[in-house]
Amino acid sequence: MATPAQDRKLRDPSLNPGDQPYFDACAEGKLLIKKCGDCGKVHHYPRALCPHCFSGKVDWLQTKGTGVIYTYSVTRRGGPVPYAIGYVTLDEGPKMMTNFVDCDLDALKIGQKVKVVFKKTENGSSVPMFTPA
Repeated sequence: MATPAQDRKLRDPSLNPGDQPYFDACAEGKLLIKKCGDCGKVHHYPRALCPHCFSGKVDWLQTKGTGVIYTYSVTRRGGPVPYAIGYVTLDEGPKMMTNFVDCDLDALKIGQKVKVVFKKTENGSSVPMFTPA
């Protein structure tokens, strides 16, 4: 039995210092991560310090916006409509927590290729989510 993803009301993200470039890029349809200039590792959620070596030499890197489903869970209770959350392993390497949208929630599979889409929040901010590629 198919369970189509339905649009639901999304809250605005709470911004931390340094988050604005990330959400500005989302508004332009771009997904950013950060790359460390010292250890060379990439990470998401973007932070001021590298979580691998604690260096402050981190720069924004635009992703391809594609990856594969690492894990997911479909929630059918506790909200007005069913929805799916999980982790995507981006093609650039880091895992990112996300929602899965614009798809049959029962057809999601671990290892499935996905691409980023941007959904609007209550006040018009854009947030990245994923749909099957």
